[in-house]
Amino acid sequence: MSDSVAVVWDDALLGYTMGGDHPLHPVRLDLTMRLADGLGVLATDRLEVLEPAPAGVDLLTLVHDPAYLDAVRRAPTDPHVGHGLGTADNPVFPGMYDAAALITGGSVLAAERVHTGRSQHAVNISGGLHHAMRDRASGFCVFNDAAVAIQWLLDQGRQRVAYLDLDVHHGDGVQAAFYGDPRVLTVSVHQTPLTLFPGTGFPEECGDPERALGSAVNLALPNGTDDSGWLRAFSAVVPSVLRAFRPEVLVTQCGCDAHHEDPLADLGLTIDGQRASYRAVHDLAHEICDGRWVALGGGGYGLVRCVPRAWTHLIAEAAGARLDPATEIPESWRQDVLRRGLRARPPTHMTEGGYTGFSHWDPTTESRVDRAISRTRTAVFPYFGLDPDDPRD
Repeated sequence: MSDSVAVVWDDALLGYTMGGDHPLHPVRLDLTMRLADGLGVLATDRLEVLEPAPAGVDLLTLVHDPAYLDAVRRAPTDPHVGHGLGTADNPVFPGMYDAAALITGGSVLAAERVHTGRSQHAVNISGGLHHAMRDRASGFCVFNDAAVAIQWLLDQGRQRVAYLDLDVHHGDGVQAAFYGDPRVLTVSVHQTPLTLFPGTGFPEECGDPERALGSAVNLALPNGTDDSGWLRAFSAVVPSVLRAFRPEVLVTQCGCDAHHEDPLADLGLTIDGQRASYRAVHDLAHEICDGRWVALGGGGYGLVRCVPRAWTHLIAEAAGARLDPATEIPESWRQDVLRRGLRARPPTHMTEGGYTGFSHWDPTTESRVDRAISRTRTAVFPYFGLDPDDPRD
């Protein structure tokens, strides 16, 4: 297996735009790549930047109905086509089909590079559109690129693929796509569905009871969970189930909207907590599946202060070129933000001074986070032959 790292990027990916006031603005992607470039991350020796091609019908119909593809094509001239299109969350825009197909093609390219061994890790920050369903758009997502990439891996003969979703919102579209497939383990760490879209992702959602019980793991965290609480919960659940499942490939959705400044959610992570999460995932990929790691983007609506820093750390982590958190952000990047007229004050450093130390879960203690941990462990650990009450698991 090559030790190279692929980053999928083409400026055409900026075409996924739903209007100037829509939260999912592609400027966040442009600022990320410019920041990564300005800090020398893209010049890392083992990193390759690859241009994707749009996913064709043969790929898109791995998880989407043909009638839905037709609706997406027609939507810009017929905004009443239904299928979740033409809503406030998913407004139609010119070139929507082509833009969504290009993002999906990028995620499949990332999966292909890892599957064939041409790259050890691959990153597509434009991907991770995890809410799209088989026959409808949802939550800013037109095509579910993550699900398409996973199904492609299965069709190439992979027998066990793990999908780990770090977005603040539950990865409902990917879970739905594979809820009855025991070859795919979906793990989602998100804000409690009692207070956030899409209202799913309770710990008791464990997979189809007749075909794939135990194939879904949901860790729903209380509002306000900070770096230490999030990392405590992650370490109490995620490593154990991934080790028990023994995936051949790890696909992660690295949405960074769990950030404390995100306007659409209510968790309390800092850039430092997110950076620590990427390191934890990277370490697990090497431990459990020989480093085969496909990293996708996802949510994140702090267009200036969160997304560019978080995903620059993600790319650097994947490339084996971790950035010192105290790294100063180039003045040229900051001036670019100001020239664009963006309202947020540009950050000065790659850290927020967040505390990422945490104590490991202990069943004899109790807090809101610990109750969430216990509920998830109780719901799913027995399916993996693990003891829900044993902190060594």
